[in-house]
Amino acid sequence: MRSFVDEHRDVYGVEPICRVLQIAPSSYREHAARRRDTLRASPRVRRDLALMPEIQRVWTENHEVYGADKTWRQMNREAIEVARCTVERLMRKLGIAGVVRGKSVRTTHPDPARPCPLDLVHRTFKADRPDQLWVSDYTFVSTWQGFAYVAFIIDVYARRIVGWKLSSSQQTQFVLDALEQALHARRPGDALVHHSDRGSQYVSIRYTERLAEAGIEPSVGSVGDSYDNALAETINGL
Repeated sequence: MRSFVDEHRDVYGVEPICRVLQIAPSSYREHAARRRDTLRASPRVRRDLALMPEIQRVWTENHEVYGADKTWRQMNREAIEVARCTVERLMRKLGIAGVVRGKSVRTTHPDPARPCPLDLVHRTFKADRPDQLWVSDYTFVSTWQGFAYVAFIIDVYARRIVGWKLSSSQQTQFVLDALEQALHARRPGDALVHHSDRGSQYVSIRYTERLAEAGIEPSVGSVGDSYDNALAETINGL
């Protein structure tokens, strides 16, 4: 209602509009005074006015791709204490937002008829040595000629991609090629766990047989839960 009064006050006057809208003219005048003098504004309004330039700065410095989560974390790293919900609200007020990925492509195609290994990781992506835990996944990349698919394997200890493969299709062979590259590059010993989602490529007979041949223990997360393969999903996001 206050914005309506602002818009039409020059034509009809403040008091006639307030009388029709049934609001006190004094309330509107107090609102107008606070807009002119920020010292009369409420603590929340003053806090918002101080935070909005900082939010705008963080968003701009990071190539205008950060959403509320990453903007909030960056501000806290800079010792600017603010709640995530406040960052989200003020970003909406500023008219800025993080980059949203384009067309969604489904990469996990579970086969309910095929038996799956147990989840040996349980969302604990930690390792005490190299080649103790590998996580694998694949994602898509939009190109002018359509979608390309990138499979990768990450050594959890080093946080390093040790095997990867690019393909124009989602066939088992391309994730198997990423595994072969990792095996050739690292030549792991015993007690290595390989964790993935329940995608049909990773629970296929060819893939599981290759893991067994290399002496690697398979581990598989649950369907539709990115947290069960969170480390690989983070690489997907980047």
